[in-house]
Amino acid sequence: MDKRVEETVNRRARGLDRAFDILDALREAGRPLRPNEIANAMGAPRSTIYEIVAALVKLDVLEAADAEGRVFLGRRLFLYGQAYGHHSDLPSRVGAVLDRLAMETQETAQFCVLDGNKYTVAMMREGSRPFRISSSVGERTPIPWTASGRLLLGHMSEREIRDVVPEADFQLPSGDWLDPADFAEQSHRALADGHFTFDSIVDSYTHCFAVPVLRPDGTAAATLCLVAPKADALRNHADYLEKLRYAAVSLEPSFI
Repeated sequence: MDKRVEETVNRRARGLDRAFDILDALREAGRPLRPNEIANAMGAPRSTIYEIVAALVKLDVLEAADAEGRVFLGRRLFLYGQAYGHHSDLPSRVGAVLDRLAMETQETAQFCVLDGNKYTVAMMREGSRPFRISSSVGERTPIPWTASGRLLLGHMSEREIRDVVPEADFQLPSGDWLDPADFAEQSHRALADGHFTFDSIVDSYTHCFAVPVLRPDGTAAATLCLVAPKADALRNHADYLEKLRYAAVSLEPSFI
């Protein structure tokens, strides 16, 4: 490839990476931001971010949120989401599975995935209990804080896990540090066992259940989870795991 052509291709690729980083920064913030705030969050040159933001606004990928220069995710992304929903039956299949799990157990049911180097709840159905047990859909959470995280990284070596998970994410909400070697060992055992359960690190009165939705190669494409009060989790432990495993197997053809 001609050197000038290669430089152009590389520059455009970097610009595309920056554009997606901007979208991620806005989604993670959950509110409109000025371009300089986006640049600060990304640790990127302001001039570059201003240029890319202006291009994305022109394309309706971002849209102006106020007269002070703040921008947020644009209407074109909504159309992309609609197109994906029409093409893929995964959202409807996952929704039906979560509806069934929440109805049968009365617990909060979740479909969880990796989002870069974080964990997120992609879809959720709340249980029928009088008090609310749930997480914010789309919120990015450190992987070591979650039951699902063990399954989603269970196919990786300790070194690969260290490369993926930011070092700061091994500090738990309590302030204690989780040894990456212990996390890797838990992850390998969890994937081999086909489940991981523990008392929530984030919420002191709940217990989390997670099982993998497997790809043909045995890695976890996603997880199905139940979040239950500790007493109910103890009483129904085996039953909840059985229901989760059955539901996960029903989704696996979507990941072939």
